[in-house]
Amino acid sequence: MPDMTHAHAGPTLIPPPDHLTVPQFLFDSLYRHVTHPRRLANTPCLIDDDTGQKVFFEELRERTRSIATAINFHWNLGEGQIATIISPNHIDYGPCVWAVHRVGGIVSTLGPMLTAGEFVYQFQIATPSIIFVHSDCLSSVLQAAAVVGVPSDHIIIIDTAGTSGPPGFRNLCDLIDAAPSLPPFKERELKDGEAKTKVAFLAPSSGTTGTQKLVAISHYNVISIVIQSATFNRINEAYAPVQERRFRLGDVCCGFLPLSHIYGLVYNLHFMIYAGLTLVLTPKFQFEKFLASIERYRITHLTLVPPQAVLLCKHPIVKRYDLSSVRYCIVAAAPLSATLTEELLEVLPNVQLGQGYGLTETCGTVGMFPLTQNVGTLGSGGQLLPGTFAKVVKPDGTLAKELEVGELYVKGGQVALGYYGNEKATKETFINGWLKTGDQVYFRDKDIFVIERIKELIKVKGLQVPPAELEGHLLTHPSVADAAVVGVPDEYSGELPLAFIVLKPDLVAATADKSALRASIFQHVADVKSKHKWLTGGIQFTDAIPRNPSGKILRRILRERVNNTQASGTVIRARL
Repeated sequence: MPDMTHAHAGPTLIPPPDHLTVPQFLFDSLYRHVTHPRRLANTPCLIDDDTGQKVFFEELRERTRSIATAINFHWNLGEGQIATIISPNHIDYGPCVWAVHRVGGIVSTLGPMLTAGEFVYQFQIATPSIIFVHSDCLSSVLQAAAVVGVPSDHIIIIDTAGTSGPPGFRNLCDLIDAAPSLPPFKERELKDGEAKTKVAFLAPSSGTTGTQKLVAISHYNVISIVIQSATFNRINEAYAPVQERRFRLGDVCCGFLPLSHIYGLVYNLHFMIYAGLTLVLTPKFQFEKFLASIERYRITHLTLVPPQAVLLCKHPIVKRYDLSSVRYCIVAAAPLSATLTEELLEVLPNVQLGQGYGLTETCGTVGMFPLTQNVGTLGSGGQLLPGTFAKVVKPDGTLAKELEVGELYVKGGQVALGYYGNEKATKETFINGWLKTGDQVYFRDKDIFVIERIKELIKVKGLQVPPAELEGHLLTHPSVADAAVVGVPDEYSGELPLAFIVLKPDLVAATADKSALRASIFQHVADVKSKHKWLTGGIQFTDAIPRNPSGKILRRILRERVNNTQASGTVIRARL
């Protein structure tokens, strides 16, 4: 067991309130924290990028209360029960989340692009009492709900305003309209300290071992990371002339990051609303539409993942749009190269630009680039947020010094409770208040530099792909004897999954042209897995998968093979 003394610490943090739910903290003046920022009276919280609909603070609060009234009356949703939300970004995504919190429930956020089988897997970990679903996802969700026993009358369609919607299902807008005639619900009030253990979200993550898990995030975790981020960026302070401050009243932020993932859910939605910004919610990212929205709404703040940064640097259409309103840009979810950072500064010359680093298990953020840097240290994942402690542990269990590489451990109010329903994984990863991140890092002058993930996850456009999941599925193909999957670098997506395949002996000599086999294996994955998990990095046939004496796949050797064969023509590549 490594020494639990911390070697690095962020700035001091005033302790966040530990007796509030997330919506009480965000919306109720009775519970306003001392650092809660002001919002201009005519500034909406949300704008629907498709329709232009604006939702202001009080309307957002009242829609939340109406939904809470309806779900309490119709389904008696209450203490500790789970509501799952499955939808692209939508103007009522937040109100559905906060309504569940108001009545004491837990929100499970799942991506709308999962397959029916993937929904079944997640529902079996945390079976929902009710499901909020977008009509685009309804077919897959119905199949999964039937498997785990969620009745169709417990499914609420989130996106059918002004229409009757699919027959046989509740319509969210109808529920909101009818709420004033229903008896009021009793709001869940927390005792001192209870917010630290009361689960607010179950967020999907593959953890450090590559197997799918649901991270249990408390109300205190969310409140803490919002206040940590606000303190780090000095949201309420007149630390400089207004025109030089990073966050100002009336600022506008892009909102295409999926709210089903931690970066979009916490930093893009909760923090930006807390900080007084307007969030322009976009259901689906389309690059030219994104550029047009920056120009139309005079967007000041960009929250990006590397694929969007690549497009801004490379796509010729960028020159057609006025991006001069952009003053702040943070890139997270995967590392951004120094070269790409420099190219992005040419496109956005007046921007404060840097990276952030975090995990689902840390509510999205451990560090970000500080106010003292208009441009974050190249290659750095930023500096520790206030109230965050870190240490770097070498393989022998001793603490690494400055510039020495080891595994990062972090501690702070944003560190989650553990993995829902998975005590073994929780004990392995959450150790005496410390999170064992599985990331290999070093510190230099307060900056975190991530070398590589010790865990073997592949990240495609910021979305996690567990190799073990794909390997297990590949072994069900009738022609496959063994398989290994690694991530290969891709400028656009960050990484792409590539499979090494050992064919069954009778096929090795009998099949001279392997193109049909490649196509069959590719389709075998594409038929049942989400698009970001497809083998778009390629398929290579090999005589054997290299393993160590205990049977663990030696992925380093496989990555070296990829580097040696990229130009050989044996790899199928496809663009997502």
